[in-house]
Amino acid sequence: MKFAKLALASLLVLALSATAWAEEIVINGSTTVLPIMQKVAESYMGMHTDVTLSVSGGGSGNGIKAIIDGTTSIAMASRQMKDKEVALAKEKGVSPKEIVIAMDALLPVVHPSNPVKDLTLEQLKDIYMGKVTNWKDVGGKDATIVVISRDTSSGTYETWEGKVMHKERVFPGALLQASNGAAVQAVSKNKNAIGYIGIGYLDASTKAVSVGGTMGSAKTALDGSYSIARNLYLYVNGEPAGEVAKIIKYVLDPSQGQKAVADVGYVPLQK
Repeated sequence: MKFAKLALASLLVLALSATAWAEEIVINGSTTVLPIMQKVAESYMGMHTDVTLSVSGGGSGNGIKAIIDGTTSIAMASRQMKDKEVALAKEKGVSPKEIVIAMDALLPVVHPSNPVKDLTLEQLKDIYMGKVTNWKDVGGKDATIVVISRDTSSGTYETWEGKVMHKERVFPGALLQASNGAAVQAVSKNKNAIGYIGIGYLDASTKAVSVGGTMGSAKTALDGSYSIARNLYLYVNGEPAGEVAKIIKYVLDPSQGQKAVADVGYVPLQK
């Protein structure tokens, strides 16, 4: 009995030692990219028990800031780094390397009970500028439109601002959400709401609206026919090395990381 207890204690010590010595790779940033890297982390750590991948959201801007400040190993982003961010990185001795890992179709979404099925880019812009305020003006019911937007640290917000708003600002009456998940929840709970999310977050709780007659999908994102498609990125400091290089290779592997991209609803890269 005493021997068994000692053996068990030894096993626990070994297990704790293995955990203590596991290499931790911090991955931070975009909530759009988050489901991809969570899926990757789960499968990667299953194969590499000596490595811990710590994955968290917070927005593209926060992830990029973290790679510049040296507080993350890999930054997730749903937009490219800005020139001023690249300049700041260089000032701090950081050499950001951009890696495209997937594509996304940014979807306008409404409550499932909303009869509106299609909106033009101009209609979306007018809604988000506060010029169109009633659903009846765009083919819906007589009801005030509740506008849901992302906050300005979000790469998703910046994509929307660039591709829909054409650099016009979203009007102050919009309700700002900190993540794709929060935007989904806000729209799902309000029959008069409209929001926008990455395609990987679409589920039965919201309804995607086509844009100018084209529905966002893997096909329309890849063939260029959908107007609000974008790349999704990882950023690292310099040429990837060590465990970071192995993770990047895993993410880009068609049978591994790219399968994870498809599994969570995004668009894998074409080979």
